[in-house]
Amino acid sequence: MSFQGLDEDAELIPLLTPEDEEEMNRENLPETLPILPLRNTVLFPGVVIPITAGRDKSINLIKDANNGAKVIGVVSQKDEAIENPGVQDINVLGTVARILRVLQMPDGNTTVIIQGKKRFEITEVITESPYMTATIQEAHEVRPDLDDKEFLAIIDSIKELAYKIIKDNPNIPSEATFAIKNIQSNSFLINFVSSNLNLEVAEKQKLLEIHSLQERALATLKYMNLELQKLELKKDIQTKVRHDMDQQQREYFLHQQMKTIQEELGGISYEEEVDEMREKAKNKKWGKKVKEHFEKELAKMQRLNPQVAEYSIQRNYLDLFLELPWNEYSKDIFDLKRAQKILDRDHYGLEDVKRRILEYLAVLKLRNDMKSPILCLYGPPGVGKTSLGKSVAEALGREYVRMSLGGLRDEAEIRGHRKTYIGAMPGRIIQSIKKAGTSNPVFILDEIDKLGSSHQGDPSSAMLEVLDPEQNSEFYDNFLEMGYDLSKVMFIATANTLATVQPALRDRMEIINVTGYTIEEKVEIAKRHLLPKQLKEHGLTTKDLKIGKRQLEKIVEGYTRESGVRTLEKQLAKMVRFAAKNIATEEEYEVKVTHETIEKVLGPPRLERDKYENNEVAGVVTGLAWTSVGGDILFIEAILSRGKGTLNITGNLGKVMKESATIAMEFIKSNADAFEIDPEVFEKYNVHIHVPEGATPKDGPSAGITMLTSLVSLFTQRKVKKSLAMTGEITLRGKVLPVGGIKEKILAAKRARIKEIILSEDNRKDILEIKDEYLKGLTFHYVSDMSEVIDMAITKQKVRNAKKL
Repeated sequence: MSFQGLDEDAELIPLLTPEDEEEMNRENLPETLPILPLRNTVLFPGVVIPITAGRDKSINLIKDANNGAKVIGVVSQKDEAIENPGVQDINVLGTVARILRVLQMPDGNTTVIIQGKKRFEITEVITESPYMTATIQEAHEVRPDLDDKEFLAIIDSIKELAYKIIKDNPNIPSEATFAIKNIQSNSFLINFVSSNLNLEVAEKQKLLEIHSLQERALATLKYMNLELQKLELKKDIQTKVRHDMDQQQREYFLHQQMKTIQEELGGISYEEEVDEMREKAKNKKWGKKVKEHFEKELAKMQRLNPQVAEYSIQRNYLDLFLELPWNEYSKDIFDLKRAQKILDRDHYGLEDVKRRILEYLAVLKLRNDMKSPILCLYGPPGVGKTSLGKSVAEALGREYVRMSLGGLRDEAEIRGHRKTYIGAMPGRIIQSIKKAGTSNPVFILDEIDKLGSSHQGDPSSAMLEVLDPEQNSEFYDNFLEMGYDLSKVMFIATANTLATVQPALRDRMEIINVTGYTIEEKVEIAKRHLLPKQLKEHGLTTKDLKIGKRQLEKIVEGYTRESGVRTLEKQLAKMVRFAAKNIATEEEYEVKVTHETIEKVLGPPRLERDKYENNEVAGVVTGLAWTSVGGDILFIEAILSRGKGTLNITGNLGKVMKESATIAMEFIKSNADAFEIDPEVFEKYNVHIHVPEGATPKDGPSAGITMLTSLVSLFTQRKVKKSLAMTGEITLRGKVLPVGGIKEKILAAKRARIKEIILSEDNRKDILEIKDEYLKGLTFHYVSDMSEVIDMAITKQKVRNAKKL
C-alpha cells in the first residue's frame, strides 16, 4: 500500500485491498532482520501506524533500514518502563514492517510511518549493537475457508460492533466508519480492529499470537463487546450528569434572576434571609444542644431549593425556634402587700386561692429557682375562676396566656404534629408560650374537665406530661422535636367538676375548691365590681344610675339563682341599658333605683320558688341538694292512697335516689312500733313519693334522711319542724352517712331562709372549715342514727286535716 496518488477530494480512504494482501503473502521474508522494540503498541499485519523513535538504537536502525531494503522486524516490549531492552525483555512473536515514510520532528525525535506485513518469530538474536538483529522465521496463520458461515457471521458481528463503537466513542472520528466499510479483506479487518481496540499491550500481544484467524476474530469480538458495554455505561453516566448539570445551571440562573428581581422590588433574597436568621440566633439564650440543632437545621435549609415545599416548612420550623423565648424569664415582683391588694381589688372572697398564691410568692422570694405550682380551681360557673388568672399574673408581674380546653379531642392540639405533615404546626402549649414571649407566664388551662377523646388520641393523657413538675422540664413537642422547659410556667387549671377529670391528671394538680357566693357577697360584688363595669361599658357614670344595697339584694334573690354572678351581671346590664335609653331619648327617670323600678325593668320576680314552704302538709320535707351551678333546696313530697301497699317514685330520679326511697320505706316497716305506726297501714295504702321539677334529672344518696322524714310524717300525720332542712345518706341498719357539697348546700339554705339544718356527725369537720359569716343565723344538728333524725325533725303536733289511718 502507498500514500501516493491520494486524492484530497476522494470520498473513501484507500486501504489494503485483497490484491495487495495476496501480493504481500507471496513475498518471501529475509532470513535476518533488524529488530525494533516498541514500548506501548503492537503492530498487526496490514495495519499502518506512526511511531516515534527517541532511543539512539532505534534512530540508527530506522536510518539504516530506510537507506536499505526498508524492511524491519517490529516486536513489543514486555515492560515499557525498560529503556534499553534485551532479548529477555521483548516478545518473540512480532510483525515484519515496511517503512513508508520517515519524518524528522523539530524536537529532535524521528517519526516513522510503517505498515505491517507478516507475522514472524525470532529464532536467534545475532547482535545487540549498534541495534538488535536476529534470524527469523514466518509464523503461519490458520485461515478458514472462504465460505465458512461461522467465520463470516463473526466478521459481520465485528463490523456491526465497530460501527456502534465508532458512533458512541467521541474520540474516534466518524470517518472511521468509511474505513471499515472499505475494508474488503476479512483478515485485514480483524487486524485493523484489533490494532485500534483500547487494550493493554499485553492483551494486544495475545491477540497477535493467536495463529487461528477465526479464534483471533472471536477474541477480538469479545473485547469489542466489553468496549461497547463500557462506552454505553459511560454514555449513560454522562447523559445523567449532563441532565443534572443542565438542571442545576437552569435553576442557578433562575435563582439569580429571582434574587435580582427581589432586590429590585426591595424584598429579601434567600441568602439574606438565612443571614438574618443567623444574626437573630446570636442573641438567643439557648443551650448548647439547642444551638447545635438550630445550626444543623439552618444548614439543611441552605441546601434546599427555595421553590420546593420543604423549604417553607423548614423556614417555619426555624422561625419558631427563633420566636420561642428560650431561657427568657420575666422578673417576678416580690411585693406581697401589693399582690394582696391586686387580688382583693379584682376578686371578692376566694380566700383559699389568694392565700395559696401569696404562699407561693413568699417561697419564691426566699428561693428563686422554685418550680411553679400547678393549681386546679374547681367550682360552679361564674365564680371568677378564669378571671382570677389575670389578677395572679398582674400580682406576680408575669405575662398572662389562656388556653381553652373545652371540646378538645385531638392529642396533636397539645403536642403538635410532626413537621413532615402538610400544614404541620406546633401544639397549643408551645404556641401560647411563643405568644407570651417569656418562659414563665401564668398559664390558664380553662375547662380542663371538658377535654374529650376520639380516634385521634386522648388529649387529657397528653396533658399528664404538661402538668407533671418532674416531667415538664423537658416537654416534647412533635413539631419542635426538642424538649422545652415548662417547669417555670405557673399553670392554673379550671373545672366545674372533678368527676370527669381522669385520676392521674387530678393527682398532678393542687385542688382548690372555689365555692359559690352568699347573698351578701353577691351584693358586695355587684356594688364593687359589676355595676361600675356595666356603667363604664355603656358610657355612663355613677351619677347616671344608683342602685342601693336593698335593691341589689332584691335583684339577687328575685332574678338570679346561681352560685356565681353571671346572671346577676346580665340583670344589672338591663338596668344600665334602661338608664342609657332614657338619657339618649332625653326622658326623665329615677336615678336612684327603687323596688318598683326593678319590677318595671326586669318584670316580676321569677325565682322565689326556693323559699321555704310551710309545714302544714304531712309528708312534705325540705332537702338540700348540690348541682353544677351550686347548692339548691328541694322538696320531698309523699302522699297516701288506698291500695295494696305499693311504692311509686317520680320526679326524674336516678337509680341511687330511688334506692334511698326503698331503704327508707323498708326501715320504717321494720321499725313501725318505734314510730307508733300500725303495720296494717302498709298493706292498705299505696305510697307515692315525688320530687318536684320533674324535668330536672336528680340523683345521689344525700336525700336519704329527707325521704325517711317525709314517710314518717306521712304515716304519723304529724308536722315537720318549721324552717328545717336536712341532707344525709341512710343505711338499712339505721345509720346516717356523710355527704358532699356542704358549703353550697348551706348557702342554698341561707338563701331559702332556713334556720336549722340536720347533718351527719361525720360532716361536722366540713362545717369547721367554713367561715363563720356563712354560718351566721344557722343552727346545726349532727346525727349518727336515723331515729335521732325523726326525734329532731317530727313534732308531736298533727297536721291540719290529718287523715285517720
